[in-house]
Amino acid sequence: MFSKPARQLSFVALWIALTAARFAHADTDASRPYAPVAHVADQRVTVRVPGGDGTLPLYADRRIDAVASGVTHVFIIIHGTLRNADNYFAAGQQMLAAAGASTKESMIVAPQFLTTRDLHTFAIHDTTLAWSEAGWKAGDPARRPSPVSSFAALDALLEHFDNRQLYPALSTVTVIGHSAGAQVVQRYAVAGRAEDVLTHDGIRVRYVVANPSSYVYFDDLRPTASGAFARVDTQACPRAVEWKYGMADAPAYVAAQDSASLEARYASRDVIYLLGMDDVDPHTHFIDRSCAAMAQGPFRLARGLAYFDYLTHRYPAGLNQRVVKVPGLGHDGRRMLTSACGVAALFDRPMPAACPVESATPRRSD
Repeated sequence: MFSKPARQLSFVALWIALTAARFAHADTDASRPYAPVAHVADQRVTVRVPGGDGTLPLYADRRIDAVASGVTHVFIIIHGTLRNADNYFAAGQQMLAAAGASTKESMIVAPQFLTTRDLHTFAIHDTTLAWSEAGWKAGDPARRPSPVSSFAALDALLEHFDNRQLYPALSTVTVIGHSAGAQVVQRYAVAGRAEDVLTHDGIRVRYVVANPSSYVYFDDLRPTASGAFARVDTQACPRAVEWKYGMADAPAYVAAQDSASLEARYASRDVIYLLGMDDVDPHTHFIDRSCAAMAQGPFRLARGLAYFDYLTHRYPAGLNQRVVKVPGLGHDGRRMLTSACGVAALFDRPMPAACPVESATPRRSD
């Protein structure tokens, strides 16, 4: 017979395995992007901004308001289009297992950006924040209960960990996103304000951007079929230079900051683009095929490589970023994060020889 602790551990392991199995297929159902979530996270972090406040649901592997004296590394993992934070939380647990990381020193946190549809479904009438179906991905203000930007919510989450009474040993926070979550992380790495607060207190912040559909560009240059860059036709596709694809018409959270300063700061931030080398299907599930996204390339791998090429041309020196290509993997978040390449990137370990890496050196001149 199992002892009570052993039974509890066995149950947790089974729950993680079953949830992770769902994660492998969860973002492949193109019929469900606007369906309500199946579960709402069981913890909350409070978000307070001048325009109002609210609470952001999240999953975590311990109570976030309890002292975690042994935690040195917090991993914040952002869900995809389906807002299925429970599945991403389970994938984070699998990531730790694949890395052989200490669960005493590492903490997984999976915030959940709900929509008004989710609130209606679960009859939530409290302070829980909810955005439009697309707004949470772009830093837009929430629809309920206050106009809190999803980026301000991430600021509050990161700043929660800048508390030496609760997390006295914390040295690193890594913000991770795959697919739509990677779109959030990439834009947040551009505009987010919390990093400066954590860095001031000796906490390193890193961003891992895995297989997003699009990126935010800083001018009107876009990649061409020849591999060079040319000005995009904004008459045919004005959206190409508008937020979240460009800097024009950005939400208030972003627009309140100087765009040139944002770009320079972004170049200095620790960002890894984790790209599946088989993520080359131009019609795969949930891929953005708007004219603005297609101006960035035909499929996710091409868009990621072109974007990094764009950055290296703008910053031939001083770009604190790199691309890690993951061989044999397409658009699969769980496998990306648990792969040898993904583990090396996420835990800042030596990169295996099988994982091609591109650093900030231009591959060619125009």
